[in-house]
Amino acid sequence: MKALTILYKFSRPHTIWGSIFSITTLYIIACEGNNLSANLGYLLLTLIAGVSCNIFIVGLNQIIDIEVDKINKPNLPIAAGTLSISNAYKIIYSSLIISFIAAAFASYVLVIIILLCVVIGIAYSVPPIQLKKHHLPAAISITLVRGIIVNIGMLLHFTYLINKNFILNKAIVPLTIFIMAFSIAIAWFKDLADTAGDAKYNFKTFPILYSKKAAIIIGTTLVVLAYGYTIFWSSFIHNYTFLTIGQSILFILFILNVSGIKLTNQLSIQKFYKRFWIFFFAEYILFAAWFLYM
Repeated sequence: MKALTILYKFSRPHTIWGSIFSITTLYIIACEGNNLSANLGYLLLTLIAGVSCNIFIVGLNQIIDIEVDKINKPNLPIAAGTLSISNAYKIIYSSLIISFIAAAFASYVLVIIILLCVVIGIAYSVPPIQLKKHHLPAAISITLVRGIIVNIGMLLHFTYLINKNFILNKAIVPLTIFIMAFSIAIAWFKDLADTAGDAKYNFKTFPILYSKKAAIIIGTTLVVLAYGYTIFWSSFIHNYTFLTIGQSILFILFILNVSGIKLTNQLSIQKFYKRFWIFFFAEYILFAAWFLYM
């Protein structure tokens, strides 16, 4: 049990759940909410490939950032000394192999997706490129993976397997735009609580360069615009009441979450960021429910 707990913490659970919710929702969209059980094998292979790839990327990041994490995230397994570097390497390399094997059994499209994610993940964490040290490249890389490659790529993958074509459901447009805006905000908000270590190791993150307040204001503005766009798209263009109501409720809850943050309180920032990921999950759940509902 202790080993599983360490592995769970090492995998950065919020990112794993993000992958699970996004992949499952894109599968439901490709199926258009019908006959979901007919292609569950494809979904399972894709989840294995996606989650394993996720573990490789976040695990590699922790291996590279040991000294920074000792300041910013001392409870992570490597920084806390509960997981050795050699075992961490075994985990990420095993995850990488599993990811490509599962992808190969699914489709060549998924292999390409995993390859792109791995390349960007390495460039994000590993010197000398280390995109995460600069806020703009970091935001672009996270947005490319979470916003574009996962949404467009995974839907192409599922559509190809299920429908034997590459004709994407039109709902992917507002979902992708929303997640792109959300991913940029993630790139900035994740650094709000990490300024001490980032400053010491010369990471030029958004909160360090422009202040925590600026990161909150601009990131929140992007997310608000994303909610506004999806509400407009659903209510005025396509008249999908279920989605409109759902988006409106999430928008109100998001504003309440932002209004409660205290930038001078580290615990408040950490709680805000944890809740922020809930809205990421909720967006995919809402789209999945909408396809099942309609």
